Amino acid sequence: MSKNKTVTVAKPESAKVSDLFKVAIRNFLESQAQKDSLFAETFAKPGKNIDDCCTYILNQVKASGCVGFADDEIFGMAMHYYDEDQIEVGKPINARVVVNHVVELTEEEKEKAKQAAFDKAVAEKQAQLKKRAETAAQKKATSNELSLF
Repeated sequence: MSKNKTVTVAKPESAKVSDLFKVAIRNFLESQAQKDSLFAETFAKPGKNIDDCCTYILNQVKASGCVGFADDEIFGMAMHYYDEDQIEVGKPINARVVVNHVVELTEEEKEKAKQAAFDKAVAEKQAQLKKRAETAAQKKATSNELSLF
């Protein structure tokens, strides 16, 4: 991830941490381990895992009271988790984590997305026309009724 992107932790919603968040953290830590042999040893410590790392990060974020962080801040928390032998992970937090990233779609995926968007637009328009026709029919039915007042 580049320095200008952010990782945002939103209000609690779902029971598990976003897989994309875990992947982003894991990829960063693995790249650091490849670059730095000392960190590679730290990263391989028994008893440390990506799930607890993510739980630690979410608890730190919650304690801060902020909801948006730069990548470097989140990655720093991840490295801190692995650096410290005696660290309190905290309780698992139900949260939805938003990771800003670029997704490259294959041509097939692009076509499927276009078709799905088209199908959705058609269904919405059909529903709109049906509702309009029902409303017009109701107006016509009520206009044919005689009023005694």
